[in-house]
Amino acid sequence: MEINISKKSVMAVKNQLSDLSLAEQKAWIPILRADERKGIQALAEQIERRLQKVAMEEERLAHMWQIERALQADGYCRIAGTDEAGRGPLAGPVVAAAVILPDNLFLPGLNDSKKINASKREALAARIRAAALSYAIGEVSEAEIDRLNILHAAELAMNRALAALGDFSIVLVDGTNRVDGKYRQKNVIGGDAKSASIAAASILAKVHRDALMLKLDQSYPQYGFAQHKGYGTADHYAAIRRYGPSPCHRKSFKLFQ
Repeated sequence: MEINISKKSVMAVKNQLSDLSLAEQKAWIPILRADERKGIQALAEQIERRLQKVAMEEERLAHMWQIERALQADGYCRIAGTDEAGRGPLAGPVVAAAVILPDNLFLPGLNDSKKINASKREALAARIRAAALSYAIGEVSEAEIDRLNILHAAELAMNRALAALGDFSIVLVDGTNRVDGKYRQKNVIGGDAKSASIAAASILAKVHRDALMLKLDQSYPQYGFAQHKGYGTADHYAAIRRYGPSPCHRKSFKLFQ
């Protein structure tokens, strides 16, 4: 179909483009570039910038699938990823997630959960849960953290998530954590920014733990858990000094400053 914009105002062209997908807008670029009006030229530049941004994101995400693709080439299928959230806070549980994603799932914005704001994390978590072949959450309580130490508690959370995940051939584990020896594992340092499966697990774990901390805030509003999620902020330390530790504080951690 021939596209004729010569008799249309810049605003009319802009409104028409807004009803089209980016792929459809791409076909308009030569027509827009042929128009000498600066406003029309600006519309072409906007489309080109958006296309460039999408291409860069596709390249970044393709890189995040390299570890999984290499394992698939070695014969592995149903590759799991696991990560934990909440190792450093003074209060609340440590939470791990495990997830099996469909091969080469394209999820724009997928990244280390620490690099994504809360609203984007929640949106991505919903998309991960909807698309995943399987996912599971493991929690380890404050009392267990105090008994085991935080390293072993984080690994226990991962094992609990993996036990609930279902069948998988190998698990990608963030950092140097060690999971149960019955699982074949591959450690990836900085894995939440390098592996799609680990990144997805990091988002699920963070979103789940944040929701738990919001519930704890309802029971112990004086500590401000909704704001700092249990981490050692100045306000949190001040609340502990004023009210003393709550039942959900980790007694083995340094709670006073």
